[in-house]
Amino acid sequence: MRIADIRATTIAVPLEAPLRHGAGAHWGRFIRTIVEVVDEEGLSGFGELGGGGESAENSVRAMLPYLKGHDPKELEQLRWKIMNPTASLYNNRGQIHAAIEMACMDLVGKRLGIRACDLLGGAIRKEVPFASYLFYRYENEGRGGETTPEDIVAHARALKAEHGFNVHKLKGGHFHPDHDIAVMEALAEAFPEDRLRLDPNAVWSVEESIRVGRAIEHLNNDYFEDPTWGLEGMRRVRDAVRIPTATNTVVVNFEQLAQCIRHTLVDVILLDTTFWGGLRQAYKAGTVLETFQFSAAVHSSGELGIQLASMLHLGAALPNLNFAADAHYHHLTDDIIKGGKLKYQNGAIALPEGPGLGIEVDPEKVRQYAEYYRETGGYTYDRDPGRPDWHSIIPETRYADPAVKSAPFSSGRK
Repeated sequence: MRIADIRATTIAVPLEAPLRHGAGAHWGRFIRTIVEVVDEEGLSGFGELGGGGESAENSVRAMLPYLKGHDPKELEQLRWKIMNPTASLYNNRGQIHAAIEMACMDLVGKRLGIRACDLLGGAIRKEVPFASYLFYRYENEGRGGETTPEDIVAHARALKAEHGFNVHKLKGGHFHPDHDIAVMEALAEAFPEDRLRLDPNAVWSVEESIRVGRAIEHLNNDYFEDPTWGLEGMRRVRDAVRIPTATNTVVVNFEQLAQCIRHTLVDVILLDTTFWGGLRQAYKAGTVLETFQFSAAVHSSGELGIQLASMLHLGAALPNLNFAADAHYHHLTDDIIKGGKLKYQNGAIALPEGPGLGIEVDPEKVRQYAEYYRETGGYTYDRDPGRPDWHSIIPETRYADPAVKSAPFSSGRK
C-alpha cells in the first residue's frame, strides 16, 4: 500500500441561516477543503480541513512530492515528513497534516477492514453525546433571525425536540455581555434539568469575564469556555469564578498543554481533530490530560461529515471524555456523504460501523458543492455582513444591537 496521488477540492455547503459570533460571522455557508489520498490500486481515503480556495488546494497538493510512495500505515513517519518542527517554523502545516492523516487513516482502515479508532486502541463507547450549539442568527428565507432570550429558548426547544439535546451551548460575545447573561438565565429557566455552556469567543476582558462568570455561576453550568484571551487571562478568570473553565483557543499544541497542566491554567481542554494537527495528535493530548486528571471534550470547527466522523472516532476512544461534544453539524442543510447527514438520537451520534472513518463520500455531492463554491465564493470569518464597517478587536467594546434582527447580506449565489 503506497500513496500515489493527493487531491484537494474546495466546496461550500449552505447553512440554514448565517451564524453570528463574537469574532464575526459564518455568512450562510461553510467553506471546506476535501482532501483525497489515493493508493496505487486506486482506493481513496478522505480528510477535511476548514477554508479553501486555490492557495489551500495548492498547499495540500504540494505535499505529494514528500509523500508519493509513502506507506499510509506509517502514520508517525507521515507526521515527521509534514510537520517537522523546524520546517514548520516557515510553513505551518498542522491542519494540512490533519486532513492528510485523516485520509490516510480512512484509507488504511478500508484496506485492513478496521475502524480509524482501532488505530488509536479501539473504542470504549459506541456513541458520542453532543451539545445543541446555539447561535444568534441572521434571518434567511424564513429561518433563523434569533436575537432575544425568547428566540434562543424557542430555537433550543426545537433542536431538543428534533435531536434530543440535553446540553445547550450559547455562542455569545456578539451582543453586550448583559444580553448573554439574560439568555443564559432564560435557558436555565426553560431547561432546569439540562446543562449549560457559554462561549463568547474570548472577546471579553478579564474583568468583564469575571463579572459575567459570577452572574451565571449559580446556573447548571458545564464550564465557562474562552471568556477571555490568553493563558494568563484564563488563569485569572479561573481563580475568580466558581465555574470550570474550558478552551479551544489558547491550548492547541503540546507546549501550551504542558504549561496549562503545570500551572493549572484551564480546567477542560477542547480537542479538535484539525487544530491539533490530526486525529492521533488530539487523542495523544487526551491521554496526557487523563494522566493529570484533566477532562477532555471534542471541539467543532465547522465540520462536514468527514471531520464529524473523525470527531466521533476521537470521542469514542477518549477515556476522559467527560462532557458532550460540540458540533455545528445541525446547522447544515446538507452533507457530501452518501445516505445524507449523520443522525442524532437522544442527543448523540453513533460511531460509524464501517472501516476507516466509516463514511462514504458522494462524488456527485462534491461536484455539486464545488460548483456552489465557484458561484458564491468564500467569505471572511472575522467580518460581519450585518455590520460592514465593524472589525473584531480583543477585548471587544463595540457590541451589536440586539434590536437589529437582520441586515442585508448575501448568503447565496452571486
